[in-house]
Amino acid sequence: MAHDAPASASASAAPSAVTTVLHGSVLVATIHNPPVNALSAAVRRGLFDAIEQADAAPEVQAVLIVSEGKTFIAGADIREFGQPPVPPVLPDVCQRIESCTKPVVACLQGAALGGGLEVALAAHYRLAFAAARLGLPEVELGLMPGAGGTQRAPRLMGVKAAAELMLSGKPISVAAGVKAGLIDLLVDDETLSPLEVGLAYTQARLAQGAPVRRVRDMAVADPAAALATLDALAEDTAKKSRGLFSPLKIIEAVRAAVELPFAEGMALERRLFLACIDSPQRAGLIHAFFAEREVVKVPEARGATPRPVARVAVIGGGTMGAGIAVAALDAGLPVVMVERDDEAIARGVAHVTKVYDGLVAKGRLTEAQKAATLARFTPTTRYAEVADVDLVIEAVFEDLDVKKAVFRQLDAVCKPGAVLATNTSYLDIDAIAAATGRPQDVIGLHFFSPANIMKLLEIVVPARVGADVVVTAFELARRLKKVPVRAGVCDGFIGNRILATYKQAADHLMEDGASPYEIDAAVRGFGYPMGPFQVTDLAGGDIGWAARKRRAATRDPRARYVEIADRLCERGWFGQKTGRGFYRYPQGARTGQPDPEVLAIVDAERNRKGITPRAFTPEQILSRYLAAMVNEGAKVLADGIALRPLDIDVTFVHGYGFPRHRGGPMKYADTVGLAPILADLRRLAEEDTLFWQPAPLLEQLVAEGRNFDSLNLRG
Repeated sequence: MAHDAPASASASAAPSAVTTVLHGSVLVATIHNPPVNALSAAVRRGLFDAIEQADAAPEVQAVLIVSEGKTFIAGADIREFGQPPVPPVLPDVCQRIESCTKPVVACLQGAALGGGLEVALAAHYRLAFAAARLGLPEVELGLMPGAGGTQRAPRLMGVKAAAELMLSGKPISVAAGVKAGLIDLLVDDETLSPLEVGLAYTQARLAQGAPVRRVRDMAVADPAAALATLDALAEDTAKKSRGLFSPLKIIEAVRAAVELPFAEGMALERRLFLACIDSPQRAGLIHAFFAEREVVKVPEARGATPRPVARVAVIGGGTMGAGIAVAALDAGLPVVMVERDDEAIARGVAHVTKVYDGLVAKGRLTEAQKAATLARFTPTTRYAEVADVDLVIEAVFEDLDVKKAVFRQLDAVCKPGAVLATNTSYLDIDAIAAATGRPQDVIGLHFFSPANIMKLLEIVVPARVGADVVVTAFELARRLKKVPVRAGVCDGFIGNRILATYKQAADHLMEDGASPYEIDAAVRGFGYPMGPFQVTDLAGGDIGWAARKRRAATRDPRARYVEIADRLCERGWFGQKTGRGFYRYPQGARTGQPDPEVLAIVDAERNRKGITPRAFTPEQILSRYLAAMVNEGAKVLADGIALRPLDIDVTFVHGYGFPRHRGGPMKYADTVGLAPILADLRRLAEEDTLFWQPAPLLEQLVAEGRNFDSLNLRG
């Protein structure tokens, strides 16, 4: 029979963050902090007091920690980010749980992440429902576990599994947790409640005379092998992390779990955790974290309801069209692919099949799963096959007349209310919509290649589109597991418009004296995976060449135009696909080699224009590169193409390789200060008034003592 323990909330009082009820001899501590039971100060205090109560009460023989709702504990309370810590801090709570003189059992459901998993690690026994997720994702915020995770997980799971859990930031399944020794029992009956399961388990443990079992008293297995594993992980992490602060701190803390007594390891973990807190990378990563949640809050979402999307079509079976088709198939949607003739559709089918063959070869998909997925895929050369689909995505050649022709055909065959989307990277979507009799149904869905892998999806909103179509696009992005950003219509939208500007800055640097290889190295040193000329080679130099020729008629005759890339394209050097671009790619190599012939072409162009080359330091290269990016970003904001600075940040982190730990270009500008950037622009404008003219918005913010974040209206 259950009865209230002395610390329970009364019926008339507001519910406590943690309530305690005595069930026989088991004190049940129930966490209630909706929506995800985050570790607020009240939850921490409630857990601490519950253990104090259990130790002081002779009638209590064990403690069971459960939670209400669908989640155990999803981690830290984001409302406390950036605030002074309120005691008890989580390490003290976990130490108090582990030090309890009576067995403590944690029953996990839903998410047990970050500090939530650290609470569970401090318990003496752990059971979890099969659908629960277990993880220590702090690395994604520039942090590391700071409440014993780096010391307890290696003792339970082994060093390799624990370190990889922390370094990846990705959750694991309960089945994997059982195999690793993290979880004592997997619960596969989802009809039972955590209270029912937890009480039965705890009472059975008491009947068996189960002892208090503290993880801190365990030793890491095979210390010599564990240290060798950590050495290899440290070397690999240093290569992959590209200057990130917290990953190597995680490894240092895990090493302490092997080499030091538990108390000393905890002290080191705390020092390293506080060093991560003080790192500027944390601010950038937390900005990115919040920005990804804010970016879906768009004006059209107020009052509009998404249209149902049960079946989609993709027009075009090239690399992009195939990638979009795979993304939709992976989301469980039936997909019709349309191409112009039998040969083209055969290539489209081959592109799609190749993706799934690769997954089968890697063991990530079975042949049966591949067959089931492809059973939802209908290739055709007949537009009539799209008559009953709910949404069509056009992914044909980047030519306005070609796209208009496609949309006229879609207008003729698609059912009323079908959403008609274009994947154009640059073109005027208002003009495409005007080619139909239903402009209210036309929207831009700009995927990034490979579309089944890249997370960014620019949702481009033309003037006459319906609000329900916009929210349908955002809902589709959610189903496809994409990160959506709302953009307005202009040449290049948010990402490619800004890209075109900072790529021009890189071209100017190259013509003025920096080699393409020096520029790429400086940009990689900042944290990008690739430099701008490597990206050109990867995407194909012919794509940029076509865009430059398209814009030639509207180019300001006063604007500086660097022709080096055109000289390479005239030779048929389009990058990786032709074996030569700015780099050489012998025998189909993926990594390029510097090319002396390219440097000779650069020198010839300088001579032709009478330019005397000068040296640039990596810092000078980055200063110009980033100033161009930020300045154009300010213009994009002023033009209303991006709603907020955070939309630009999310676009560049997820679509253009901007280092996540710097938060995005507008966050980075705030970090270094807008006044120094404006001063750089004014100095550079003395060389080229047209290109380097400071954005009026940037000048206004500096004059008012504000930053870009002041424009990030949240709510």
